[in-house]
Amino acid sequence: MPAIFNWEDNHNKEHKATQYGWFCAIICHSTMGSQWIELFSILIIGMILRGGMVSSTTKKSVLDTATQKLVESQVWRSIFRHGYPDTPLNQSLVMMGNVFLHLHPVKVSRQAMRVTYTWCLGGISFFLFLVLTLTGVFLMFFYVPDTGVAYQNIQQLSSAVAFGNLVRNMHRWAAHLMVVSVTLHMIRVFYHGAYKPPREFNWVIGVCLFFFTLFLSFTGYLLPWDQIAIWAITVGTNLAPYTPILGDAAYKVLTGGSSVGQPTLIRFYVAHVIFFPLVLALLMAVHFWRIRKDGGAAGPPPPPRREQETEVLVGSTRS
Repeated sequence: MPAIFNWEDNHNKEHKATQYGWFCAIICHSTMGSQWIELFSILIIGMILRGGMVSSTTKKSVLDTATQKLVESQVWRSIFRHGYPDTPLNQSLVMMGNVFLHLHPVKVSRQAMRVTYTWCLGGISFFLFLVLTLTGVFLMFFYVPDTGVAYQNIQQLSSAVAFGNLVRNMHRWAAHLMVVSVTLHMIRVFYHGAYKPPREFNWVIGVCLFFFTLFLSFTGYLLPWDQIAIWAITVGTNLAPYTPILGDAAYKVLTGGSSVGQPTLIRFYVAHVIFFPLVLALLMAVHFWRIRKDGGAAGPPPPPRREQETEVLVGSTRS
């Protein structure tokens, strides 16, 4: 009997202790023992069946105690309104009560999360946008959108500023990679048919994100104000008068005059660092929210009916 009271491993000794309890009960009934012994044996069996731990004191580690006190504290409850996500209900409540987690669905398709299915192109595009934001803020401290000093600022940034050339190259390559990743993401979504109902609205948002990504790349190309940038933007803006209906108005909105100059540089700078990033961030928030509302990323289509029937026949034949 002492072995029942001094368990250390409940999982390994539960079966043995249960046998001891039933043995004690059988002995009491067979020998017509006292009622106290019978009651004692029944209590042992009940404690075993309820949890297996007969010891009245449960030892907790220091980490468990500290975690429990932290979770039950007022500060924790004021930030996290629900308990630990150990049940489906708590998982849903935690997801909906967090400003960051509520953008993601509570449950997602396991097949849709495969790397070989999505290639993480959407996440890579968002990561590159964050890199562009951080490096762009750094570059703004050393750049003045003026035609007289813009080119000199870029030269000083590359030669005189600590880590300036590194940050500028990170910004430039991240911009190129973002265009590539967004393009591949659009191709992947179209190829898998993820634009179909109920995701057609989110597909339109994704198309808008694609065009605004191109606009960001186009407006940023002029900022170094070197010969390549000036003449490339000149060629690009000369296409604006051929826009249907708008025509010359579109050209004047882009350049601010009759040719590429100081007004053009100011307009491209404001659009590149303020207007397009804000619109892009807003559309990305709507894009992520719609992914959640539409049930997560679109998973692969179900196998054809013939393949399902073949698998059923093969399974029945083996059994």
